[in-house]
Order: sequence, then C-alpha cells, then structure tokens
Amino acid sequence: MIKKFDQIIVGGGVIGCSIAYQLSKRGYRVLVLESSTTGCEASNSAAGMLGAQNEFTEEGPLFRFAQDSRRLFKELSDELISETDIDIHYVHKGILKLSFDQQQNRQLEEIEAFQKSMGNPAYILSRAEVLELEPGVTSEVASAVYMPDDGQVSAPDLSKAFFKAAQNRGAVIHENERVVNLLVTDGEIYGVSTIHDTYHADQVVIATGVFGSGLIPETASTIPVKGECLELELDTPVIQATVSSDGCYLVPKQGGKVLVGASSLPGRTDKEISAKAVSLLLEKAFLMVPELSKASINRLWTGIRPGTSDGKPYMGAVPDVSGLYISVGHYRNGILLSPITGIYMADLITGKRVDPSYYESFNAGRVNEFIGRGGG
Repeated sequence: MIKKFDQIIVGGGVIGCSIAYQLSKRGYRVLVLESSTTGCEASNSAAGMLGAQNEFTEEGPLFRFAQDSRRLFKELSDELISETDIDIHYVHKGILKLSFDQQQNRQLEEIEAFQKSMGNPAYILSRAEVLELEPGVTSEVASAVYMPDDGQVSAPDLSKAFFKAAQNRGAVIHENERVVNLLVTDGEIYGVSTIHDTYHADQVVIATGVFGSGLIPETASTIPVKGECLELELDTPVIQATVSSDGCYLVPKQGGKVLVGASSLPGRTDKEISAKAVSLLLEKAFLMVPELSKASINRLWTGIRPGTSDGKPYMGAVPDVSGLYISVGHYRNGILLSPITGIYMADLITGKRVDPSYYESFNAGRVNEFIGRGGG
C-alpha cells in the first residue's frame, strides 16, 4: 500500500473533497482521511442554499468571497456531471425574503439598498408582485425583496460529486479512518497517524468541520452550532424560489419536496430533535406558504455547523508548523463556499498568488492578532 503522498486532507466533507479535487486536477497525489463516511455531517445536512446575497448585510472579504464562489456553480455543475455523471441539481431561481409588517419592510429596503450599492440585483416587490411571482406564498405578505442571482443545489449530491471527481482524478480516499495524531518534527509536518496506520506527506490540510478540534490550534478552533431541519412533501410543487422570513427558510426540491430550516443552538453537538423546534419551524413555514400545512413530513434531522468567533472561516497555513494548513469554520455557508475554497486552498498550498484581502481576512493566525488588540 502506498503511504507517501503530496498532500493529506483530514476530513471528507464538502470542503475537504473540494480541496482534494482541485489538488488532484493539478496532478498531485492526494490522500483523504475521513473518520466516518464522506459528507456524513454538516455537508449532508445542509439545505444547499447559495445565498451569496441573502446571507450577508455588509461589504467585506467574506461577502466578495461568497459572490466569487456563487459565480462558479453553473460551470461547476456541468463540469461535475462530465467528470462523475452526478447532477448537483443546480437551481437558479433566486431567493425571496418576505416581510409582514413595517419594521420588516424597512429591513428589506435596507437590504435592497445595500445590494444595489454593491452592484447586485435586488428588488422590492409589492404583495401583488410577490403573489404573481410565487402564487403559493400567503396573501398576508406585505412585501418582499427578491434576489434573483441566489440559488441552490443538492448538498448531498455536491458532496458526492466532489468525492467521486477527486477519486476519478487519482485521489485516494479512506473512510472510517480517524486521524489521531499529526507527525511533526522540528516545526515541520511529515504526516499523520490514524487508528489503523501511518501516512506521510509534506503538506497536511485539516478540514474537519467541528469534529477535529484536537488537531488544530485552540486559537483557531470552531464553535459548534446545532441546527434542526425537516423535509415536507406535497404531490405538486408549491414554490419555485427559495422563500425565507424571520429565521426560517423554505428550499424547494424535486418531486414536491420542501426543506424547512433551521434552528440555531450554539455549543450543542447532540443529534436530538426537539418537538418545540419542529413546531416553531412548521408554524413559520405555514405562515409563509399555507399550502404546506397539507404536506406530509418525510424526515427530520440535525446538522452541526462549524462557526467561528468572528464569523469568518480559517483558511491557510498554521503558524509555527511548516506544511500544516486548515480550512474550517464555514458555518452556514459551507456548500456555497466549497467551490472557491477548493481553488483558494489549492492555490495557497501550491504557492500560487491569492487575493491579499482574502489572505488577510481568513488566515489561521488572525485570532492571536485579534486577541492582541484587546478583542474577546
């Protein structure tokens, strides 16, 4: 068995597999080590929203990074079908954020103004315009902001496609093989040891979401944020665009299915689903789209999002350990950011130039700098 590689990726979620795909495309010999099965945690639990506008309310590197990533999805969808025969179900129908009172109306007007100031399409719609666009939305809606460039994909299929594309390009992927130790000598990494074996590489990337904190510096650790979701199903589709309001989103999928999410519970890693969370989500879903009250509940699940103290992912070299990199903390936007993260990390690892503003914003040593300035 080959035990020497150019790079070892620890973590087989959508981020780790995207990085592995990009490195494999460039001709590198890559090993991916996943403690369970690929895409089994947050990657498989996500609704798949591509909310590059919906998720952000201020300008900055992460906002630009998200837009850069969103622009990749149409070409990526075609590329992954060609590489793997897996359809990631890229849908470009926009996101509709609803309001029901004057305060929410003002918030939507601020969103529209910000997005337009950034050169992005965003439109305030009247009640009549909302119902013309999405007849399934409640007639109680006051207005909405429509962001047509946002969209969605199937998160499980995207994870599978990156996995298979990396494998087809020569990456070696080991599932059910947990990394227990990083092999470091004189400040340089030379491999990892797992529950089964030892593997060598001069470059190692930690992409473990919230479940690999023992392998990365404490100052760059992630914060678990539990989210509870459910899937409803009707005989016929009731909405075409993603619809959201008041902390709840409805993402239409094939076959009349609608994903409803999500609760947000920082610090929680359990997989229990509370009746209260389901009740609140259903209440909000029925308010937005009354016809959903006639739907059946297909399934319930939880996902543990990897957050960070400043809301930005850690992507880059780990200080004081040559050859060690991390790519964690993508929080609610792992699916959206996965294409550009793969490219960005592959560029960093192979010595290519990256956008300086991204490097400054996402570097793995920034927490120490932040704390050093008196932050908390």
